[in-house]
Amino acid sequence: MSENTGTAAPSKAPAARFGGKGLNVAIVVAAIVTVAGLALWGMQLSGGMVQTGMRNLDSWGLYITMFMFLVGLSAGGLIISSAPRVFGLEGFGGISKIAVWTSICCTVLAIGYVVVDLGQPLRLWELFAYSNLGSPLMWDILVLGTYLVLSIVYLWAMLRHEGGKGSAKALRAISALALVCAVLVHSVTAWIFGLQAGREMWHTALLAPWFVSSALVCGVALVLLVVMALRRAGYLELDQRYVVKMVKLLGVFVCVDLYFFGCDLLTEGFPAGEGLEVVGMLVSGPLAPFFWIEVVGCALCAVVAFVPALRTNPLIVAASLLAIAGIFCKRVQLLVGGFQLPNLDYAGAMSQYTVTGWESGMEGAYAGMVYWPTALEFGVMLGVVGLGALMLLLGLKYLPLQPSDRAR
Repeated sequence: MSENTGTAAPSKAPAARFGGKGLNVAIVVAAIVTVAGLALWGMQLSGGMVQTGMRNLDSWGLYITMFMFLVGLSAGGLIISSAPRVFGLEGFGGISKIAVWTSICCTVLAIGYVVVDLGQPLRLWELFAYSNLGSPLMWDILVLGTYLVLSIVYLWAMLRHEGGKGSAKALRAISALALVCAVLVHSVTAWIFGLQAGREMWHTALLAPWFVSSALVCGVALVLLVVMALRRAGYLELDQRYVVKMVKLLGVFVCVDLYFFGCDLLTEGFPAGEGLEVVGMLVSGPLAPFFWIEVVGCALCAVVAFVPALRTNPLIVAASLLAIAGIFCKRVQLLVGGFQLPNLDYAGAMSQYTVTGWESGMEGAYAGMVYWPTALEFGVMLGVVGLGALMLLLGLKYLPLQPSDRAR
């Protein structure tokens, strides 16, 4: 036993096992998925956004859900990488470079989902040419671009520092900027929704801290999964105590996130009023499967994190997957829930271009979920995920991301 943590000491994985044919095959598969996604995006561009499940009354869907989700994955990874250095604490065994590279990949994917959601790539230029700086959407674009550049600079500074060309003070200063920007980017993303007073599900001051807490949950969980996989593949050697530290941290973040969720539900449902409809929609309505997957999955994750006997590597992987799935389900609840309750009693003429299920009228359209992705949307989504996998694998192959003595 490495220490009294309830886990067996990891066996030393031979570094020679990583790379070679297996890694090259994975890169080729990721490239094929990416190309297939580009082809499907071409179909979407030629046939129009009507091929998706989005309509006028539910104008955001899977792409923006993935955008929110990936911003969280990205911000959480960067926060756990930069926070120990900023506050002078012990890190997690030199995994900072891997965490930052994972964060960069997720940020690129988040931007990719915004591009495919715009309908035409030229509209990205229009965002800047005709930008409205009073819009939270524009704030998010500016902060996200700054965040991506800063993440790349942060990784470059770490590599320079390990090579003996940069000072520890400069690296700490960049870490502080990265930490602030990581919190800010998720806060601004939350304000896109929270500042819309016409949406019962979205309009709450709690949304920004809630977004940050969920980013920490899924960001730590993703880094755990990547680290566990790379350790198993022989890419890095990491003492089990660092894994246990991250699992405990994950448990704390999960509990904080569930606490925020409980506060929001109580505020919505008490006293009985319009907000009670929101609670009913989540607990027993169309979005109930997503609600219970999040609550039960995150609760089980916390149990694994806080019970030493359960901190085995397979259960740690399962707990991380449950945490990520739970936060994704939260994103679905938030986005679809905002459209699930109509904010207009009389929304005007209904057709296939305004709302799904329009044939049965307003009552029929809102009887189930108002939105569900089409096969085309799922295909484009997987294509963008393939791009992220390709970036991650190429970085592992060609960038010096393995821990060094100076990085610890």
